[in-house]
Amino acid sequence: MSSSLAWLMLVIAGVLDVGWAISMKYAEGYTRTGWSIASLVLLAAFVFLLGRALKVLEVGVAYSVWTGIGAAGTFVMGVVLFGETLSAMKLAGIALVLMGIAALKLA
Repeated sequence: MSSSLAWLMLVIAGVLDVGWAISMKYAEGYTRTGWSIASLVLLAAFVFLLGRALKVLEVGVAYSVWTGIGAAGTFVMGVVLFGETLSAMKLAGIALVLMGIAALKLA
């Protein structure tokens, strides 16, 4: 597998991680069947893609990038979907996460 494909899989895994976190919120403690199933499917999908990407990428960089995508994406979706609070400090924190992802990718 090429490095480019591994990075693509990693980014997709990060996006699926966001979907997983949001689906867990909608599953309401795994009491809503449809959302619970969606959550488990998304979990399996991102773990599979992350595992495949790790065959090529360094684990420290890949895991950090994956969690950063998940953290930033889940934060944004929380604001958009659930009306979670948005402040200058939170935006600064997410900006730092994104800068860290970019730095790891460029390293």
